[in-house]
Amino acid sequence: MQRLRYSRYFKVFVILLDMILVSSVFVIYYWRNFEVKYDSDSLEQNILSILLLCFFWLLLSGRTRLYHIPRNVTYTIYLERILIHVFFFFIGVVMLGKVSQNDFLKTERFYLAGILLLVVIPIKTFIYFLLKYIRSIGKNHRNVMFIGESASSTVLSDIINQRKDYGYRIYDYPKDNYDLSKIIEFWKNNGIHTIFIPSEHSLEKRFEDDLFRQAELNKVKISLVPNIIQNQFFEYEFNYIETVPVLSQAKYPLDFFTNVTIKRLFDILFSVIILVGICSWLFPLIALLIKLDGSKGPVFFVQKRYGYHDEVFDCLKFRTMKVNNQSAAKTTDCDDVRITKVGKFLRKTSLDEMPQFINVLKGNMSIVGPRPHMLLVDDFYKPKISRYSLRSMVKPGITGLAQVSGLRGDEGDMNLGMKKRILADSFYVRNWSFSMDIVIILKTIFLVIVGDKNAR
Repeated sequence: MQRLRYSRYFKVFVILLDMILVSSVFVIYYWRNFEVKYDSDSLEQNILSILLLCFFWLLLSGRTRLYHIPRNVTYTIYLERILIHVFFFFIGVVMLGKVSQNDFLKTERFYLAGILLLVVIPIKTFIYFLLKYIRSIGKNHRNVMFIGESASSTVLSDIINQRKDYGYRIYDYPKDNYDLSKIIEFWKNNGIHTIFIPSEHSLEKRFEDDLFRQAELNKVKISLVPNIIQNQFFEYEFNYIETVPVLSQAKYPLDFFTNVTIKRLFDILFSVIILVGICSWLFPLIALLIKLDGSKGPVFFVQKRYGYHDEVFDCLKFRTMKVNNQSAAKTTDCDDVRITKVGKFLRKTSLDEMPQFINVLKGNMSIVGPRPHMLLVDDFYKPKISRYSLRSMVKPGITGLAQVSGLRGDEGDMNLGMKKRILADSFYVRNWSFSMDIVIILKTIFLVIVGDKNAR
């Protein structure tokens, strides 16, 4: 059966839909003001304005990657792209209105921005999740296979098996039968699109060279999976000096003073609003509930955590457990008997983390960043996952990309779960942007309202 594909034809359809949307705002405005006398010059000016805005929308999409929806892109990243696109489009409309004689651009630009935000985000969200649904039911999938084994490929295989919405179907090939002619036949029989191979040369050199050559001849893509235990791929970035490729030491977004300043100012402003507007009445209420719960002990729980550049700080939380001498030596288990009744509610709603806004004001933490782990957890995993230390390149956060991506809690394979969490944290450090922080905060608020099944 012919597989559905998110092809260029679908992209053309989505682009045309956006052009119609941008144009319709003009048309509606023109229709609402039809009683105003329009001459041919006004009509020509409106048509020219529509064409200019449509062209600018398309031109901008090349930078914001609005129409590039990879199978593995998260909604957090995609929503960030939409917000950035609409924001810069609005800036363009304002600038165009300054030099144009068009009444709409001069007086109704905020109307245009509002309509785009209210309509574009729901439409794009619908398209995004429609694609996810189509892929999750087995349509629009890509057939893939793994050759060679490593810790990295094991994590990737597990992610692909769990996330059906990515639209990958793994075809297993016998690990003890690396015969090239049979592999080529396997490709053809199963319509293999991509082969995942560990980057640390787990295959015999001659076989690997022949495999790459045959993959190119048979139009099969090869993707190398970097070693998850090493972090060289995160320490360096690919650049060119004229035509010569070089690996230069990576500079992360929050290494720049401007970005750090923006993030810190937002942290202070947001924390003050939350502490004054919500915590001023919520803290006494939670304190009362903890005291009425019957368990003896303080309202607040203070624990040592690693922070920015591995500096130890006192992390504040509401106490959710009975006072015990294992809090610094034992992680929380599922249905941990130490957790109080009120504590279960506080953990489920993440309200136990609210005192950390005080940590943010003090400068120990940020609103968004990698979650600070217990000292024993960090000390255990740092020698095992060297890119683990990348988390300390930014301040720890009350919420983070890993948490809104469902990577919290310790159920299942803890080692595998931690590797996934570190990958998410590493991605955040390498790709930080202010808009990403805003999207993560919005997703966190949504999870608090509807409930996070992974919170405990």
